[in-house]
Amino acid sequence: MRRLFHFAAAVLLITTAPGMRAQLHLHRDKPAAEDLSWMWQYTEPAPAGNSKALLADVRFRQLLATHLSAPQSFWGKDKTLPETIVEFLGQPRSVVAEQNRYFIATGCVAQFCPERGMLWIDIASPRPLFVFAATHWIAEDKPTDQAGATYTLWVFTSRALDPAHLPRALTRSIAPWAQEPLAGRTVEQIANVILVDPDGQPHQLQPTDVGITQSTEQKANS
Repeated sequence: MRRLFHFAAAVLLITTAPGMRAQLHLHRDKPAAEDLSWMWQYTEPAPAGNSKALLADVRFRQLLATHLSAPQSFWGKDKTLPETIVEFLGQPRSVVAEQNRYFIATGCVAQFCPERGMLWIDIASPRPLFVFAATHWIAEDKPTDQAGATYTLWVFTSRALDPAHLPRALTRSIAPWAQEPLAGRTVEQIANVILVDPDGQPHQLQPTDVGITQSTEQKANS
């Protein structure tokens, strides 16, 4: 009887062990959520945060290199995307937190602020989504100090997004930022929107796809 019991126990162990091993293997290989809580410190002091300290933090540059590595050509073929992001935030504007979840840094290119950048991160997600948006002046059109000067909005993402169903939280941030008045009280006219996947695949969008609605001669009212 004892031998029969030992045999049954051995059979049970053999038949269940693979499943148990698989569960343990999956548990062991499941990547830990990335801790980006250190970034919140740069949203203080409110309301503009501390952009200069953020740009100087070596962890920030490493983060960009890890999550936003798609090829880019609109800002010079010799520049990587992380280098381009740093330049487009080079003259800092603000670093803010929204809903204790979204981290948003904005700025512009030093000495030429019509070229503006926004870094948006869904920081509270187990798999953070990084998005870099940049307005790039179409030089063949009107000068930047004239109403109706046109721009291309470039949007780079850390993972592929459905162009027809962009996250609402993202478009709610991009739209008001892209239509924010410049120093001369004009508003950048977004003529083109190009969404770029992590592998460099571009998708042509309409401004309304990212929530932007504006007239050709639109000006700020304030």
